[in-house]
Amino acid sequence: MNMLLSRITIDPDICHGKPVIRGLRYPVETILEMLSSGMTIDEILADYEDLERDDILAALTFAAQLSRVKRLDLVTA
Repeated sequence: MNMLLSRITIDPDICHGKPVIRGLRYPVETILEMLSSGMTIDEILADYEDLERDDILAALTFAAQLSRVKRLDLVTA
């Protein structure tokens, strides 16, 4: 998993500091949006030739790490 996460970089000079794939200016957010819209990994790779399969998996791994929480508390107004 650490090998995949090492593909995600954060640099304030690239995409305003958003997490990106290998400094290539492909925000993780964009990759996740493409996947959630129904694009397959193969379709993304065909459209973006400088991406690799592990880049897509890294974006998913990064998202999984962010979604890990120990507990959610309901806040009522």
